[in-house]
Amino acid sequence: MRLLLFLLILVSWQTAAVAQSETAAVESLLNREMRERRIPGVQAVVVKNGRIVLSVASGTADIQNSVAVTKQTVFPIYSCTKAFTGVAIMQLVEEGKLDLSAPISRYLDDLPEPWRPITVKQLLTHVSGLPNIFRLLDPITYGLPAGVTEEDLWKKIKSQPMVSAVGERFSYNQTNYALLGKIIDKLRAKPFAEVFKTDQFQVAGMKSTSFGDSRDVISHKTPTYRYVNRIDGENLTNERLTIDYAEFPPFRRTASGMNSSAQNLARWIIALQQGQLLKTKSALDTLWRAGTFNDGSATSWAIGWMAKPRPKHRAVIATGGSRAAFFVYPEDDLAIVVLTNLAGAFPEEFVDEIAGIYNAEIPLSDPVTALRMELRKRGYEQAIEVLKKLKQKNPAFQPRENDLNDWAYRMLNGGGKPKEALEIFKLNVFLYPTSANVYDSVAEAYEANGNRDLAIVNYKRSLELDPKNANAAQQLKRLGQP
Repeated sequence: MRLLLFLLILVSWQTAAVAQSETAAVESLLNREMRERRIPGVQAVVVKNGRIVLSVASGTADIQNSVAVTKQTVFPIYSCTKAFTGVAIMQLVEEGKLDLSAPISRYLDDLPEPWRPITVKQLLTHVSGLPNIFRLLDPITYGLPAGVTEEDLWKKIKSQPMVSAVGERFSYNQTNYALLGKIIDKLRAKPFAEVFKTDQFQVAGMKSTSFGDSRDVISHKTPTYRYVNRIDGENLTNERLTIDYAEFPPFRRTASGMNSSAQNLARWIIALQQGQLLKTKSALDTLWRAGTFNDGSATSWAIGWMAKPRPKHRAVIATGGSRAAFFVYPEDDLAIVVLTNLAGAFPEEFVDEIAGIYNAEIPLSDPVTALRMELRKRGYEQAIEVLKKLKQKNPAFQPRENDLNDWAYRMLNGGGKPKEALEIFKLNVFLYPTSANVYDSVAEAYEANGNRDLAIVNYKRSLELDPKNANAAQQLKRLGQP
C-alpha cells in the first residue's frame, strides 16, 4: 500500500514537473515573439485531451491607461468569426434544414442570375466567383461609406460582374459570408447574432463573447494597435504606434465582428470536439473537410475554417485580422489559441511552434514552419540553401507555392520585413519557375526593396508565362514599360 502511494506521488510530481516545463517553454516563446513583433499584449491557451492545460496572459491591454492583459481581457477576433459561421451552417445541415450542395437560390430571393447556381458550400470555401462587397466599404473604417445604406451597397454589388466562373478560382471574399448570414437569418427566422448566442456562446459557456466593433462599449476589451509610417498623407521619420479603428456593419458580422477571450475560445473548441455543438462525428468531419474546385482538386478552405493537409499532424485553423488565430490538430487531440492586440502580429506564424512544445513532430510536419525555424537560425539570405538541405534529409519536403506566397506577403505588407520577404519570394521562384504568379510577386518585392530594374524583368517574365496577367501588365505600364 505504501509502495502504491509512493508511486502515485512520484507520477503526480513528474506530471507537475512536465507541465511546469511546458509552461516555461510557452512563456519563453511568447516573450520572444512579443519582443520581435513588438506586440503590446497577448493571451494564449493550450487545450490537450479535452481540457485546458495552459492559460497565459502577458503584456499590456490598454497602453494609454497602463492596463495589463489578464485572462479576462477581451480581444477582437476579426475573421476567426467565420469558423463560428461554419458551425452555425453545419447545425442547420444536421437538422435537415440546409443542403450544402444546394444552390443558394433555394434559400435566397432576388439574386442576380449569375449568382443563382452558386452552392452553399462554394460560398463557405470562397470559390463562388462573386465580386467582393468589402471593396465597396469605407477604406478607413471598413464601415458603410457616408450616406450609403446597406440596401444601396447590395444593389451596387449585385450590378457588378462576376470575378470568375463559379467553382473555378479561389478568392477570399466577404460577400460569401454576408450571404451566409442572410441564409441563417431566414432559416432560423431570427438574426444570426441571436442564433450564435443561444446555439454556441451559451452552450460553450462563453460569457465574455459578443459581437461588436470600435463603436461599442465592451467590458474588458483591449483596443487594437497598428504601427504606421504615414499619417494624414505625411511620411513619418519613424514608425508610430496608433489605435486601429474598425467598424463591422451588422450585415457582415458573420465574416468578422466577434470579440472573445482565449479561454472562451478554448471552451468553444472543447464543446465542438465533445459533441455539444455538433451532434455527430460525421458533421465535424464535414466541417473540417476542404472543399473542391470544379475539377475535383481541393481548395484551401473547409466550412468556415482553413484546411492545412499534412502527411501527419494535419491542422484546421482560423485566423483574423493578422492578430488572432486558433489551430486544432484533430489527430493529436491538441488545440492552440493565441490572441494579440496588434495588427500585423500574425500569430498564425508561431502557433505550430507552440504546438511543438507538446509534440515535437508537429512543427516539422509543416514545411513552412520547419523552414521558418531554420531560417531564424541561419538567416533568410540562406533560404535556398536551407531548403536544399531540408530536402536532402526528406526528399518529400516541399513547401506549397501559396503557403510561401502568403508568408512572404505577410512580411512585406504587414510585418515590416521587406528584405526577408524578398528572399522567400525568390525561393518560390526557385521552386516554381513556371508559375506566372511567383514572378509577379517577386517583382513587387524587388520594387519594395528599391530595385526597379529587377521588378521590371520579373513582371515581364510573369506576363510571358501568363499573357492574361492584368496586374503585371498594369505594373509595367506604371513603370513606363511598353
